[in-house]
Amino acid sequence: MYIEQLYTNCLAQAAYYIESDGEAAIIDPLRDYEPYINKANSRGARIKYIFETHFHADFVSGHIDLAQKTGATIVYGPTTKTDYPVHVASHHEVLSLGAINIKVLHTPGHTPESSCFLLIDESGKNNAVFTGDTLFVGDVGRPDLLDGVVTKEELASQMYDSLRNELMTLEDDLLVYPAHGAGSACGKNIGKETFSTIGEQKAKNYALQPMTKEHFIAIVTDGIAPAPAYFFKDAKLNKQGYASFDEIKSKGLRALSITDFESEIKAGATIIDTRIPDVFELGFITGALNFGLNGQYAIWAATILDITQPVVIVAEPGKETESIERLTRVGFDNIKGFLQGGFEAWIDADKRYDMVISIDDEEFELDVAHSPVAVLDVRKPGEFNELHVDRAIHFPLDAIATNYKNLDAEKEYLIHCAGGYRSMVATSFLKSKGIKKVKNVLGGFAKIKERKKITFASNIAKAN
Repeated sequence: MYIEQLYTNCLAQAAYYIESDGEAAIIDPLRDYEPYINKANSRGARIKYIFETHFHADFVSGHIDLAQKTGATIVYGPTTKTDYPVHVASHHEVLSLGAINIKVLHTPGHTPESSCFLLIDESGKNNAVFTGDTLFVGDVGRPDLLDGVVTKEELASQMYDSLRNELMTLEDDLLVYPAHGAGSACGKNIGKETFSTIGEQKAKNYALQPMTKEHFIAIVTDGIAPAPAYFFKDAKLNKQGYASFDEIKSKGLRALSITDFESEIKAGATIIDTRIPDVFELGFITGALNFGLNGQYAIWAATILDITQPVVIVAEPGKETESIERLTRVGFDNIKGFLQGGFEAWIDADKRYDMVISIDDEEFELDVAHSPVAVLDVRKPGEFNELHVDRAIHFPLDAIATNYKNLDAEKEYLIHCAGGYRSMVATSFLKSKGIKKVKNVLGGFAKIKERKKITFASNIAKAN
């Protein structure tokens, strides 16, 4: 028996490869399916099953393409309804894989069809459970993604039962392999580890502590940040089907001349520049948005933009394929191509470009003390509430597409996040909307909080 966790940092997502006696199964694959086929081929195995823990909302799964390429059977849990062929397993159904078995545990709560998969080894012993978005390290899946269909309270009630009647009855030493780690919006506060045990979660996970169902519903539904709009679109794609990865990738890998690139922009395409922030700030095509490949690139692009809108790519030469593949993972299916030669080709053609002014923490301290500037803190609510610059305006990045309209284009803004990635996204977005008097703070709050002459505040402290 062989198990491998295939973790993708930029999505905080874990897929799994399981193999026994030449038969393999993939759990929760990403859209770019080729790595799974290559892994199975390199090990001389045949992919027999593709297990889906639920209809994913934060990425487009690779199950449909992978099944078409390999002949594998897609397996979902009870109550599942799709527009393509799948095996809808019954609760506690056992499927064989080589010399091992995989038992389906229906665990509704995150979604109605959510299921976990219990791996039973060659000796008949429970070895691991793949918990999808039902149970994370230190957290559980959010129950609010079916608004208008099933209430979050109803789903939380189901999750209470699923956790206590199914997962918490398993052996304490059983390995827990979730679908997400820290940084995913599928939970409120997922731990940094990517696996755990049932016993450790029973001891440390807030949602698994002794409590009434009413109390569980209250704490699980409290403080959930609004889901990004693309979540609902991705879930629909995963349920109904989608264009093939090969087709989308082929269209996206169209090398555009400057003339063709400009034509796509005039036709309404948004420019996504995937270079790292430190390079982007030195020069970029006017109107371009910076989602650097060195961060949660696809997540932020999908959170701020409409994934159905046309986009064109500016990338470092050699990074075009990665830029396009990572966008397709979250549902961008209208990629018109990339600028051939990248930003250097634009400069060589003597085209106009823009720049970002960045300041360090010392300059920030001076500006705050002596200039009538506004400070925009684009971090998440939990980060801001814990500690922030006293005069800062909380301006969360995930809401910038709406909130920018409240800003004054004549005012000067200093923008920071925790370390500098999100602030450059925000800065580029605001400049694209005509708010030009913006400066990015290098190093973000990590550097700002070391300054001695800045006054800080904590909403948590005030609440206590």
